[in-house]
Amino acid sequence: MAARRDWTRERLVQALRDGDRRALARAITLVENGDPLAYEVVGDLYPSTGHAYSVGLTGPPGVGKSSLVASLIRTVRADGRSVGVVSVDPSSPFTKGALLGDRIRLADHFLDPGVFIRSMGTRGHLGGLAEATLQAVLVLDAAGKDVVFLETVGTGQSEVGVITIADTVVLVLQPGSGDAVQALKAGIMEIPDVIAINKRDHPLARSALNEVRQVLSLGPKEGWVPPIVLTEATRDEGADELWTEIERHRVWLEAEGELEVRRRRNLAAEVFGLASTRARRALEDAVRDDPELARLLADVQERRLDPLSAVREILERVFHLGDDSGTDPR
Repeated sequence: MAARRDWTRERLVQALRDGDRRALARAITLVENGDPLAYEVVGDLYPSTGHAYSVGLTGPPGVGKSSLVASLIRTVRADGRSVGVVSVDPSSPFTKGALLGDRIRLADHFLDPGVFIRSMGTRGHLGGLAEATLQAVLVLDAAGKDVVFLETVGTGQSEVGVITIADTVVLVLQPGSGDAVQALKAGIMEIPDVIAINKRDHPLARSALNEVRQVLSLGPKEGWVPPIVLTEATRDEGADELWTEIERHRVWLEAEGELEVRRRRNLAAEVFGLASTRARRALEDAVRDDPELARLLADVQERRLDPLSAVREILERVFHLGDDSGTDPR
C-alpha cells in the first residue's frame, strides 16, 4: 500500500478505480482542501462516473437523519450493493471543522468494507452543502459505489442545495416539534421526492402524516407525487418501506426519461454554482487588494455611489465585462 507521500496522480486514480479505501480518504481530503491534484484526479475519473445512484436526505436538525441513513445502509447492504455516505455537518465558526464529524450513529458500518463514510463541514457554504460535496460524490461513484447517500445539515427552507446533486431527495420530518407545520410553508414541499416522518411511535405521528398529506393534495395531480413513509430509525422500522419508495422513484425517473434530464440539469447547476462561488472570491480578493476598488465599495457604504454603478465598474475592472448590451448587471 502506498504511503501518503507516494500518492501520485496516476497511482491515486488507479487505486480509486480499484475501490481502495485509503485512496478514497486521501482523494476526498484533497478535494476538501482544494488541492490542485484533486482537480486533476477528478478530471481523470469523471468519464467513469454516472453509475452510482445518489440519495439526499435533508430536514430540520434532530429528526434522526443519521439514524435513518444507518438503517437504509443495512437495507441496501442486505442486497449486496456497496454504499458511500457523505455527511455534511455544520462547521465550527472557529476551526471550520465539522461539529458532528464523529458520526456516532453510523459507527456500526465503519468496519464494513462495502461502506465508506465521510463527514464534511459546510465551511460557511449557503444551502447546507459543502463546496466539495459534488466532487466527493464523483469520487465515490468512480470508486464503484452503487449507492451514495448525502446527509445534509438541516437549515429549514434554505436547505435546497441537495436538489442539485441527488437523484432522489428524501425530506425527513419529526412529529410533535413543528416540522410538519414548517412543511406547510411555500417551497419546502417542492424539495422532496419521498417524505419520511421519523419516530413513528410518537402520538402525533399520524396527525403529522395527515397534515403533510393534505399539503400534497394541493399540489400537482400529474407526474410523481411524493409518498409518505412512517419510520422508527433507531429500531430499523420502516427503512425497508422507505427504500422501496426510493427505488420506485428511480424506476419512475428512468421510465419517464427524467433521470438523465435531472442529472444534466443538476450538473449544469453545479457548474454555475461553483463558478459563482469562485467569481465571488475573486471579486472579494480584488476589492481587498485594490485601493481603487475598495474606494468604490466605501463610496457605496457612504451612499456617495449607488450599488449598481459600483457593480458595473468592479465587473469591468476585474473581469473586463462591459455593459454595452444594456443588460441589467443583476
